[in-house]
Amino acid sequence: MAQVSFEDFDKVEINVGKIIKIEEFPKAKKPAYKLWIDFGDLGIKKSSAQITKLYQPTELIGRLILAVTNFSPRQIADFISEVLVLGVVLDDGEVVLIQPDRDVPLGKRIS
Repeated sequence: MAQVSFEDFDKVEINVGKIIKIEEFPKAKKPAYKLWIDFGDLGIKKSSAQITKLYQPTELIGRLILAVTNFSPRQIADFISEVLVLGVVLDDGEVVLIQPDRDVPLGKRIS
């Protein structure tokens, strides 16, 4: 695994957001949801997330998540994904979301 400097890591903006809206995403190549995430002062951003096997839409609304907010937007089918939601990838390829262990202000940066 390649090492990165602290300066490289510091360029990555990881912020706390809250999922406020979710839709099924049948046009995605792999099963996914469309997410709308509130990042407080950073605004509402969209993301596509391949988390359909471990999470139901109703349990995701209101959930705090961590996401990289300064990657370039990426088009996935007919949807623009603006942020990368972070999770732990299991051996079977499923993704477990990462979240703060208590309520924190939306938009706060991880350091």
